[in-house]
Amino acid sequence: MIHRNVPPPHRAFARAMRTDSTKAENVLWQALRGKQLEGLKFRRQVPLDGYIVDFVYFEARLIIEVDGGQHSESQRDKVRDLHFERQGFATIRVWNDEVLTNIDSICLTILREAQRRLREK
Repeated sequence: MIHRNVPPPHRAFARAMRTDSTKAENVLWQALRGKQLEGLKFRRQVPLDGYIVDFVYFEARLIIEVDGGQHSESQRDKVRDLHFERQGFATIRVWNDEVLTNIDSICLTILREAQRRLREK
């Protein structure tokens, strides 16, 4: 079960991450915020189970992670993704440069996965 009782340090860290987002995270947020993507309500930099997820759409249990090169073949990311998979979430990982050069394709991928997951509920 996803724990929503967030310790104050995690909440503060998530808040700091929202104000210090990468350019790619900001670009994607501009496309997702305010239900702009077909009315889907995304949240950003959300503390969940001791992790901070970049973006989450709770209704479809979909997490979006925007990654730089430091995440290439990351064992830590695999453990994290497996943790959330066991909680019923799917994780889509996209690269920073992919967001900056192909935002429309990224949004389409996110939309299709969200709609697929909603249909399967």
